Amino acid sequence: MGSPDLHYTSSCDTIVGYTGTGGRRRAIFAKNSDRPLLESQPLVQVAAADHEPGEIIDCQYVSIPQVPHTLAVLGSRPWWLWGFEHGVNEAGVAIGNEAIYTRDPVPGTGLLGMDLVRLGLERGSTAAQAMSVITDLLDRHGQGGAAVFGVDRRYHSSFIVADHREAWIIETSGRHWVARRTTRGATIANFVAIEDDWDECSEGVEAHARAEGYWSAPAGSRLNFRSAYEDVEARAWTEDRYQVGCRLLANEREPDVAGMMRYLRDHFEAGLVNGPLPAGSPPRRSVCLHPGITPNSTAASMVVELAIDDLPPVAWVTMGTPCIGVFLPVTVGQRLPRELGIGGENPSHDSAWWLMRELQMVVDRDPTTRAPVAQATWATMAQDLASGDPRLSPDQLEMVQAEIRARGTELIRRLAESELASDRAVASA
Repeated sequence: MGSPDLHYTSSCDTIVGYTGTGGRRRAIFAKNSDRPLLESQPLVQVAAADHEPGEIIDCQYVSIPQVPHTLAVLGSRPWWLWGFEHGVNEAGVAIGNEAIYTRDPVPGTGLLGMDLVRLGLERGSTAAQAMSVITDLLDRHGQGGAAVFGVDRRYHSSFIVADHREAWIIETSGRHWVARRTTRGATIANFVAIEDDWDECSEGVEAHARAEGYWSAPAGSRLNFRSAYEDVEARAWTEDRYQVGCRLLANEREPDVAGMMRYLRDHFEAGLVNGPLPAGSPPRRSVCLHPGITPNSTAASMVVELAIDDLPPVAWVTMGTPCIGVFLPVTVGQRLPRELGIGGENPSHDSAWWLMRELQMVVDRDPTTRAPVAQATWATMAQDLASGDPRLSPDQLEMVQAEIRARGTELIRRLAESELASDRAVASA
């Protein structure tokens, strides 16, 4: 099928882990959204709403009937899309999606995976209900359309849909899908992982595989979705990242918010610093993605703890690569600082996203030296946020974001001046 760089968008990592029992049971959900380097991804708060009969909602490429009531949602939205890369709703349901590649072609029109994330969050008050929303919409409307701005690059989708009780992993190929339920935890990346361990499936998923020649096992054999549908060329570009999540879930230590933040900042052996690979190392795409062998980069991250007695949820969010930023606690339904919601095609001085992307680009010119400086800039603030009440008032959130802007702007200035001084010293030597 050619070079993976040309045909595959290897992006995103989503994970959920569980801790506690009974009334203290909690899910810790986390996702890195990896997108083109200069594609801004601001935050969006969508208020709960009632809708009139017959209303139509315009998604990215298709219009569908609206439902009588939609829930409040906090979502992370690539600037040109209607849907979300990840998000959480007022009922304590979190969803993230991934690009996956199968033997089936992707139609030019349909619902995008990002549409389905938003629709599942707006319409599902439990993980099971949101899973049914997504799969029902797939059955009725299919999926398709370009998922990258200005490029006709298409892919199928996988999802983790989680609440405090359980999570559903959904993997799709066109209108066909399988879903697996878990109460222990799961991670997904950019390949098909569900084999014959699915709990629910779309009508005709096996018949389609047999008709296309994907599946020829004896009649009565349980369909192995991965063996039948997977485009195996995509797997090698994702396996390393997937194994990081698997090792985290296999750890005997129960998951927590801090551990998930550390996972989203992972650069394999380099730890929190996006350092150069050792000589002779194969090219690898780490969980915290920076431009290099791919033009993509982590655009936004979210970690959220889901608990029945802690609604609406607080999501810890950061923009750009999380390794050189600070996670900010945002309560679902709360007024956002204006600059968190600003982001378009072109850089904007009043956009929190563009500020952090500029910082990342400055740091990435010398990450071994500069990343620790950036991390030290946020260390005290991050510690204070982690040890305090995460339910900041709108005014408190404004003040914290203003401090992030001030520190980020000053950091960019200092790093740029240091680079200029270094260049002058080299030139005069």
